[in-house]
Amino acid sequence: MASFVTDPANAWHAAVSFGRVIASVVVAMTLALGIAAAVRAFPVLDVVVERRILTLLNSFPSVGWAILGVVWFKISTPTVLFIQIAIVLPFCIVNALAGFRQIDPELDELGRSLTRRPLRRFVKVTLPLVAPFLIAGIRVAYGICWKIALVSELFGASSGLGYLLMQAQSVSDAATVFATCLFIVLIYTVTDYLILRPLALHYSVNQG
Repeated sequence: MASFVTDPANAWHAAVSFGRVIASVVVAMTLALGIAAAVRAFPVLDVVVERRILTLLNSFPSVGWAILGVVWFKISTPTVLFIQIAIVLPFCIVNALAGFRQIDPELDELGRSLTRRPLRRFVKVTLPLVAPFLIAGIRVAYGICWKIALVSELFGASSGLGYLLMQAQSVSDAATVFATCLFIVLIYTVTDYLILRPLALHYSVNQG
């Protein structure tokens, strides 16, 4: 595990995986936020999202996304991002929808009375109200994304921790396998404890 800090090559692979996970979670939550906002603006889309899009995304096999990613994007970073985004997107959508549904209509009307600019109202009123649900979705997506990061990189990358695992498997290097998995646990624990948990607590206190 120490080699992920002391060895530049291993540190680079760890940084690549971390960057892919962060990018995947950010893109997935951004898409989910846009979908949830569209559903709120046009309620007729609720049935389409709930009964069509979420049903497809929740039931589609992860391996299927991995194979499609390799077929469409070959061995590349876009392949890994596609796989991870496709798998964590439904979790983000569910949380974003829940956040928009709990908005008090009176608070929404208050925002309309304060400003007629939709973007300003969204940033100042709507976004803070749905933030606790978004943070909860990000925490779930972040954990799941790390779980599937190795698999996605095994299928479609020539760099990252998944690539290191593939190399370790080819030479039966069990120590590297254990070290890589434990290092992922360490990364997740540190980022969740230092960043995600404080954010969740901050917004839950503000909501209270």
